[in-house]
Amino acid sequence: MKLFFIATMLFLGAQASAMDFNPVTEILKAQGLLDKSVKPLGLEWKVGDNAQYNINMGFISGTMDMRVREETSEGFWMNQDADLGFLGKQLIEIHINKNTGEIIEMRVNGQKQTPPESGNQEIVDMQEANITVPAGTFECVYLKIRDNSNNQESEAWLNPETIPMTGLVKTIQPGQFGEVVVELTGFQKL
Repeated sequence: MKLFFIATMLFLGAQASAMDFNPVTEILKAQGLLDKSVKPLGLEWKVGDNAQYNINMGFISGTMDMRVREETSEGFWMNQDADLGFLGKQLIEIHINKNTGEIIEMRVNGQKQTPPESGNQEIVDMQEANITVPAGTFECVYLKIRDNSNNQESEAWLNPETIPMTGLVKTIQPGQFGEVVVELTGFQKL
């Protein structure tokens, strides 16, 4: 189990610099979909798996609903419906290779996107932890991750055994307007 946690954590993804903040990119990074340096042993997702999150970006707050929409021969389509208040709503569709975890295709509001580049990060602290979020209290792997390209640190709490898709329970990362905090509010793992 610890090996799976480590692989999941390394898969967590690059962190954006304060000067390069993009809410869509931040959501994807928080969910671990941008770093291709570690290949999972295969995604064990099920159509209908879902997780809901609160997003707080300082004076901007919103919600996000992640859902496995469809399984294809290559992988899974995951939808992320984000409502970022006055920044608007966004539908992010990501087709993920079920064997490698790589992004096959990504669309934002129907427009095809080039997946963001992964960053140069390292895990500077990893330990077992308990954390309480709106969805409850969870045993997690806690990670502190340093982005060496901008020397900024972010934190993540993951439980891939209980929480569907990325296992994300909570993340705190730097953003242009202050800390970006994403917290689990509910989930269903089929």
